[in-house]
Amino acid sequence: MPPRITNPVAWQQAELLMQPAFIRVIDNLRKRLDTSAWTGTYQDVMIWPANTTDEIKALVTQLLQEMETATLEQADVIRETLARLPMPHPGYHLVLQRQGQHVSIDLWELCYQVCFINYSPENEVVNIDTSLFDELGEVDWQLLEDKTKELVEQVFVNLPG
Repeated sequence: MPPRITNPVAWQQAELLMQPAFIRVIDNLRKRLDTSAWTGTYQDVMIWPANTTDEIKALVTQLLQEMETATLEQADVIRETLARLPMPHPGYHLVLQRQGQHVSIDLWELCYQVCFINYSPENEVVNIDTSLFDELGEVDWQLLEDKTKELVEQVFVNLPG
């Protein structure tokens, strides 16, 4: 699930960081893949809340499909039902492949590691890495690049031998 940001200042800082961080993540992954034996494929994925059963996933998917052709009255009933069910959010993965091995990297999770201090998916509340801003409150592009490059390098170092 996306991290929860608890105050308006942190929200503004996250808005400033997320897009450039995501771009830096993608660019650094591309550069690293150019010199790697691994190949990569990008995939759109749906990420469900923890403990969502396959039955609930199927039901939500079915209801979303039914919504496309529903009458106004049917759509209201479907919306009411969906409001009580867990909903997925879109994700973006890089699937790395080499000699029959496959590793999936969640690009948003990697981006969150760039933007937040000691980010972990288990943490409900996150803190912006304010060191990525200069004294005027602008993104420090070099520090952002350096942190992103280091995290991408860790991804490749931790790949199976």
